[in-house]
Amino acid sequence: MKAVIFNASIPKYITTMALGSIHKDFYHSPMSCITYKEVNAPSLPNDHWVKIRTLYGGICGSDLNMILLHDSPSTSPFVSFPFVIGHENLGIIVEKGKDVQGFDIGDKVVADPLLSCDTREVSEHCTNCRTGHYSLCENITKPPISPGISIGFCKDTGGSWGEYYVAHQSHLYKVPDHITDKEAVMVDPICSALHPVMNNFPGNNEKILVVGSGVIGLLVIACIRALGSKCDITIMAKHAFQGKLAKNLGANRIIYTRNQDYFDEFKNITNASLYQPMLGKRFMMGGFDKVFDCVGSSSSIDESLKFTRARGTMILVGLASYPKKVDWTPVWFKELKLTGSMYYNTETFQDGKTKTAYRIALDLLADKKLDIENMVTHTFDIENYRQGIKTALDKRNCESLKVVFKF
Repeated sequence: MKAVIFNASIPKYITTMALGSIHKDFYHSPMSCITYKEVNAPSLPNDHWVKIRTLYGGICGSDLNMILLHDSPSTSPFVSFPFVIGHENLGIIVEKGKDVQGFDIGDKVVADPLLSCDTREVSEHCTNCRTGHYSLCENITKPPISPGISIGFCKDTGGSWGEYYVAHQSHLYKVPDHITDKEAVMVDPICSALHPVMNNFPGNNEKILVVGSGVIGLLVIACIRALGSKCDITIMAKHAFQGKLAKNLGANRIIYTRNQDYFDEFKNITNASLYQPMLGKRFMMGGFDKVFDCVGSSSSIDESLKFTRARGTMILVGLASYPKKVDWTPVWFKELKLTGSMYYNTETFQDGKTKTAYRIALDLLADKKLDIENMVTHTFDIENYRQGIKTALDKRNCESLKVVFKF
């Protein structure tokens, strides 16, 4: 099958890092860690797995982070090289093991890509999987498959940037006929927004700041509204097309970050006070009840901490590896709660009921509580993967949100 492969051998890694510092295009050139080539289709690890023919594979921010070599090498033990990229998926079952129940060849499915205890059929599940927090599984290196946090990071499973991938029956979900393909391929990013929102659900009277108006930032707004919160939402955006969609999804106001003093804007929105220290950015007393940082850069983390009120919560949704020049003073000075967000899990509603994030996302789409189909802005054939990557990276000129590969 044809697929886009990632292989971070030390020579490739060093070469890509050196050339990428000259121009970003070198990060996905033929000399980089990623290549497009013919590889063997993955086989079923055992009789509880299915093989899926890819219909759509999405480009996630984590994929771009990996291609640009922004990930910390500390996570390298939890992948296995070489692997086919792509965990955002939609496909058709073309083969199934003899013990698979509830699914048939020809079913259109999405697969929760996490390779946790249930998919690895570990005899005694880890503490996190037993309590539903399977994105924090402690057994992601255990056989019968190679190490990998998810499909798209494991050499044995394939990924959605290839023609075929395999998935365990426990993580499969049938796609209802009235959910479109472009909605279905958005299930995974929806779940990545549902998880931080449901773990830190905003009260109706709270003031919320969303930092970053890429796909996840916009979906954070959409999920807050779909789940019923009437909180006041401010979102920071770079581009007008992002702001327009944020408003349609339920944001109360858009603060554009280019050439604007948003510190004063936030002071007025939250009735906070600003103080100028001897050196550095102004310090805010007061601020937002909850801040969802969907960027994860050094500057976004630094400012998100400043914009969170005393004893408020800052949720780090965006991927961060080595943030530099972050002033952590607000964490202790204002006794902030700082938490991260890793993929998605079995989520808990305000009434105590639980469902997997994938089931919640599909239910919200089926009930027309999420209107997100137009967030898929660009579609490419897989052989044009480099153009797809460039489009996903160039949001300003391409007005790109979710970029997908169609097979």
